[in-house]
Amino acid sequence: MSDVAASGPDVLTRMDDSHITRQHWKIMFISGMGFFTDAYDLFIIGVVISILKGEWHPSPAAIGLVTSTALLASAVGAILFGRIADMLGRKRIYGYEVLVLAVGAIASAFSPDIWWLIGFRVILGIGIGGDYPVSATLMSEFSGKKSRGMMVSLVFAMQAAGLIVGPLLAAGLLASGLSHDLTWRLLLAFGAIPALAVFQMRRHMAESPRYLLATGQHEAFHAAAGHTLGNAGAGVAADGRAPKVSFVDGFRTLMAQRHMATRLIGASVAWFVMDFAYYGNTVSSPLVLHAIAPGDSLLTTTLTQLAVFAVAAVPGYLVAAAMMDRLGRKPIQILGFAMMAISFGAIALIPGIEKLILPFLLIYGISYFFTEFGPNATTFVYPAEIFPVEGRTTGHGIAAAAGKIGGFIGVFLFPILMASGGLTRAEMVAAVVSVLGIIVTVTMLPETKGRSLEELSA
Repeated sequence: MSDVAASGPDVLTRMDDSHITRQHWKIMFISGMGFFTDAYDLFIIGVVISILKGEWHPSPAAIGLVTSTALLASAVGAILFGRIADMLGRKRIYGYEVLVLAVGAIASAFSPDIWWLIGFRVILGIGIGGDYPVSATLMSEFSGKKSRGMMVSLVFAMQAAGLIVGPLLAAGLLASGLSHDLTWRLLLAFGAIPALAVFQMRRHMAESPRYLLATGQHEAFHAAAGHTLGNAGAGVAADGRAPKVSFVDGFRTLMAQRHMATRLIGASVAWFVMDFAYYGNTVSSPLVLHAIAPGDSLLTTTLTQLAVFAVAAVPGYLVAAAMMDRLGRKPIQILGFAMMAISFGAIALIPGIEKLILPFLLIYGISYFFTEFGPNATTFVYPAEIFPVEGRTTGHGIAAAAGKIGGFIGVFLFPILMASGGLTRAEMVAAVVSVLGIIVTVTMLPETKGRSLEELSA
């Protein structure tokens, strides 16, 4: 039976049972490039603010807003783009989020003062937030059930490239002899390049077959599914018109059944505590590394940060992708939260640990590895699987928004905690919220490994 003649459930079964095709890899790359940009733009601001302290002498409150405002704005972007993608379709909105991101990055580079920079980071953040629900859901809805965890994880793992390129570019510009004013502006402007590079690619992607089927666009569904399965002569689905629904319908869908509401709360709280600990440590990593080596230059601190990312964070991303469909989401998330709590607690409780550079970097590196091989990956994968198709990007957007609000609070509070109680107080708070992540995962989230999206949302 041809794909065009087959019934919708039969085609979905073939998609679920399919091996990874060339089309899957293409979708992964196009979706993942947004997360390269997201990671670069969110984390390079730690280097930029270190430069601006000597250039503009901003107040502590202004510093906190510069480093955290994009995270708060990304919560708005995640909910807005996530809901619209369920209302109008993934394809019809896909690509515009990276365009918003690019505008924010370029505008930030031309900021005349700290308050303009804060304002432009809001625009950047809206674009970053919009990338989360649409990219994750598209990859999830195209993937087979046996490889879905790996493919969605690989989209997110493109952040690893942003974590490496950011410090590398910063180190190169700092060592080049360019003025600090030009250096920070170039660092911010670079974030627009990969976003603009994939804009047209995203605009030409096929619509999700599952979304087309759910909205009654059967002819377009068969074309998109056939293209994904690599059938000769199968065309890419043209833009269709989804049935009209209101903005609040998706939220009602997610809250109408108790088990679905529990999943939404569990995914959101887990992502909140994850980003609180993770972004607080990562965006403030120059402050953390300065605490153990106050005499180091910004260039040395940046290179140390690069080494931690390369040795600990990048392998964590890759191991998470490799093991997601073998171990399952729930064990990986619990293990990651547990190791984060142990690592942060060790930094907080071992007397004088900040003066023991090698032991400190070892523990700090372990925390990074198990963050990436743990809840940083799984909190992204979970919401792309556990909600029904009519509310999938909406649910992912809500969970991502909760995460970014947690990240905003963590980034804003981390320097304050460092100033008032040193590294001990900041890391102890991170350890406590990591324990909360374990409790939420155990009690509120299901295992999704090897199960179809239709089975999970039944």
